[in-house]
Amino acid sequence: MAGHAAKAFEPLQIAVLTVSDTRTENTDTSGQYLAESLQTAGHTLADRCIVHDDIYQIRAVVSRWIADGDIHAVLVTGGTGFTERDSTPEALEPLFDKTVEGFGELFRQISFREIGSSTVQSRALAGLANHTLVCCMPGSTGACRTAWEGILQEQLDASHGPCNFVPHMRPAQPACASRG
Repeated sequence: MAGHAAKAFEPLQIAVLTVSDTRTENTDTSGQYLAESLQTAGHTLADRCIVHDDIYQIRAVVSRWIADGDIHAVLVTGGTGFTERDSTPEALEPLFDKTVEGFGELFRQISFREIGSSTVQSRALAGLANHTLVCCMPGSTGACRTAWEGILQEQLDASHGPCNFVPHMRPAQPACASRG
C-alpha cells in the first residue's frame, strides 16, 4: 500500500494460560496447540501455565505477566463459556486499559462458519493491559486454531499490513529507574 513502509517480522515473547478445572500438562491440547503455533511462527514461548477456573487465580497469573516488561502478549484459552465456573472475562476485563471489541466479533464471525449459531455462546475477548495484548478464546483446540489461524497469526506479525498489534505492545517503561 502506498504510504506504508514494509516492516520486518519481530519475534515476540508470548505467554499461554489455560483455564481449566480438569486439564493437566499432559491433556492440555489447546495450550499445547497455541504454544507450538506461536513458536512455529517465530515467536518465543515466554511462559505457560494452567490454572483452575477461578477469577483470582486467573487474574493473579495474568497480572504478573502484564507487569513483566518482557512479555508482549498473553493468550488465554478456556473459561469463556456460560457455565457457572466460566469466569475468564470477569477476571480479565477489569485489567484492560483498552478493549479490542473486534477480536471477539471477528472470532465469532469466523467461528460461525465452523460451528453455526453455537458461536453465540463464546465470550471470546481481547484487550490491551500495560502495553500487553491479552486474548481470551474458548478452551477447545478447534477454537484456538480458529483464533490463531484467523486472527492472531497475522495480528502478532509486524509485517502484516496495513496494521497489526505489534506497535501497541511495547513494554511500558519502569515508573522508577534504579539509582546507582
